Amino acid sequence: MAQGRGSAAAGGQAAVALGLVVLCLLLAHVQVAEAATYTVGDSGGWSFNMASWSRGKRFRAGDVLVFKYNPSVHNVVAVNAAGYNGCSTPRGSRVFTSGNDRITVARGRNYFICNFTGHCQSGMKIAIVAA
Repeated sequence: MAQGRGSAAAGGQAAVALGLVVLCLLLAHVQVAEAATYTVGDSGGWSFNMASWSRGKRFRAGDVLVFKYNPSVHNVVAVNAAGYNGCSTPRGSRVFTSGNDRITVARGRNYFICNFTGHCQSGMKIAIVAA
Protein backbone atom coordinates (compact mmCIF):
# COMPACT_ATOMS: atom_id res chain seq x y z
CA MET A 1 0.00 0.00 0.00
CA ALA A 2 2.74 2.43 0.83
CA GLN A 3 4.13 2.01 -2.68
CA GLY A 4 0.82 3.00 -4.22
CA ARG A 5 0.65 6.18 -2.21
CA GLY A 6 4.29 6.99 -2.97
CA SER A 7 3.69 6.56 -6.69
CA ALA A 8 0.70 8.87 -6.58
CA ALA A 9 2.69 11.46 -4.63
CA ALA A 10 5.56 11.29 -7.13
CA GLY A 11 3.10 11.67 -10.00
CA GLY A 12 1.50 14.66 -8.27
CA GLN A 13 4.91 16.30 -7.73
CA ALA A 14 5.76 15.83 -11.40
CA ALA A 15 2.46 17.45 -12.41
CA VAL A 16 3.12 20.42 -10.10
CA ALA A 17 6.65 20.81 -11.48
CA LEU A 18 5.36 20.69 -15.05
CA GLY A 19 2.68 23.23 -14.18
CA LEU A 20 5.31 25.59 -12.75
CA VAL A 21 7.46 25.28 -15.88
CA VAL A 22 4.47 26.10 -18.10
CA LEU A 23 3.55 29.06 -15.88
CA CYS A 24 7.11 30.43 -16.04
CA LEU A 25 7.15 30.13 -19.82
CA LEU A 26 3.82 31.94 -20.08
CA LEU A 27 5.00 34.75 -17.80
CA ALA A 28 8.23 35.14 -19.78
CA HIS A 29 6.22 35.34 -22.99
CA VAL A 30 3.90 38.00 -21.54
CA GLN A 31 6.88 40.11 -20.41
CA VAL A 32 8.48 39.93 -23.85
CA ALA A 33 5.18 40.75 -25.54
CA GLU A 34 4.78 43.85 -23.37
CA ALA A 35 8.20 45.33 -24.22
CA ALA A 36 8.05 48.13 -26.77
CA THR A 37 10.72 49.12 -29.28
CA TYR A 38 11.42 52.79 -29.94
CA THR A 39 13.64 54.20 -32.68
CA VAL A 40 15.36 57.18 -31.07
CA GLY A 41 14.72 60.26 -33.19
CA ASP A 42 12.03 58.37 -35.12
CA SER A 43 12.71 58.50 -38.89
CA GLY A 44 15.48 61.09 -38.40
CA GLY A 45 17.51 58.74 -36.21
CA TRP A 46 19.98 59.63 -33.47
CA SER A 47 20.98 63.21 -34.16
CA PHE A 48 21.19 66.73 -32.71
CA ASN A 49 18.44 68.49 -30.71
CA MET A 50 16.98 65.30 -29.26
CA ALA A 51 15.58 66.83 -26.02
CA SER A 52 11.95 66.72 -27.10
CA TRP A 53 11.99 63.24 -28.67
CA SER A 54 10.98 61.40 -25.48
CA ARG A 55 8.08 63.72 -24.60
CA GLY A 56 4.74 61.95 -24.51
CA LYS A 57 6.29 58.48 -24.54
CA ARG A 58 5.82 56.09 -21.63
CA PHE A 59 8.83 53.85 -21.18
CA ARG A 60 8.92 50.66 -19.17
CA ALA A 61 11.83 48.60 -17.95
CA GLY A 62 12.61 46.08 -20.71
CA ASP A 63 11.68 48.41 -23.57
CA VAL A 64 14.28 48.63 -26.32
CA LEU A 65 15.74 51.85 -27.71
CA VAL A 66 17.14 51.57 -31.23
CA PHE A 67 19.78 54.16 -32.08
CA LYS A 68 20.34 54.52 -35.83
CA TYR A 69 23.24 56.73 -36.92
CA ASN A 70 26.39 56.95 -39.03
CA PRO A 71 29.08 55.34 -36.83
CA SER A 72 31.89 57.29 -38.49
CA VAL A 73 30.51 60.54 -37.03
CA HIS A 74 28.43 59.51 -33.95
CA ASN A 75 28.17 56.98 -31.15
CA VAL A 76 25.94 56.28 -28.16
CA VAL A 77 27.23 56.28 -24.61
CA ALA A 78 25.12 55.12 -21.67
CA VAL A 79 26.04 57.51 -18.85
CA ASN A 80 24.91 58.52 -15.38
CA ALA A 81 23.24 61.83 -14.46
CA ALA A 82 26.58 63.60 -14.02
CA GLY A 83 27.75 62.43 -17.47
CA TYR A 84 24.48 63.58 -19.00
CA ASN A 85 24.46 66.98 -17.32
CA GLY A 86 28.17 67.62 -17.94
CA CYS A 87 28.34 66.00 -21.40
CA SER A 88 31.17 63.81 -20.17
CA THR A 89 31.93 60.11 -20.26
CA PRO A 90 32.38 58.72 -16.75
CA ARG A 91 34.87 55.90 -16.30
CA GLY A 92 33.24 52.55 -17.05
CA SER A 93 30.49 53.96 -19.29
CA ARG A 94 29.33 51.61 -22.04
CA VAL A 95 30.05 52.96 -25.53
CA PHE A 96 28.03 51.70 -28.51
CA THR A 97 29.40 52.14 -32.04
CA SER A 98 27.46 49.91 -34.46
CA GLY A 99 25.21 52.58 -35.96
CA ASN A 100 22.23 50.34 -35.21
CA ASP A 101 22.41 49.83 -31.46
CA ARG A 102 19.60 48.14 -29.53
CA ILE A 103 19.67 49.03 -25.84
CA THR A 104 17.25 47.61 -23.27
CA VAL A 105 16.26 50.23 -20.72
CA ALA A 106 16.37 49.64 -16.99
CA ARG A 107 13.81 50.76 -14.45
CA GLY A 108 14.43 54.36 -13.39
CA ARG A 109 16.45 57.04 -15.14
CA ASN A 110 18.45 56.17 -18.28
CA TYR A 111 20.86 58.66 -19.86
CA PHE A 112 22.50 58.55 -23.30
CA ILE A 113 24.87 60.94 -25.04
CA CYS A 114 27.06 61.11 -28.13
CA ASN A 115 30.58 61.81 -26.89
CA PHE A 116 32.04 63.05 -30.19
CA THR A 117 33.40 66.54 -29.58
CA GLY A 118 30.59 69.08 -29.26
CA HIS A 119 27.77 66.70 -30.12
CA CYS A 120 26.28 66.32 -26.63
CA GLN A 121 26.57 70.08 -26.12
CA SER A 122 24.57 70.49 -29.35
CA GLY A 123 21.72 68.41 -27.94
CA MET A 124 22.72 64.92 -28.96
CA LYS A 125 21.60 63.43 -25.66
CA ILE A 126 18.44 61.98 -24.16
CA ALA A 127 17.22 61.21 -20.66
CA ILE A 128 14.29 58.87 -20.14
CA VAL A 129 12.53 57.43 -17.13
CA ALA A 130 11.28 53.85 -17.31
CA ALA A 131 8.59 52.58 -14.95
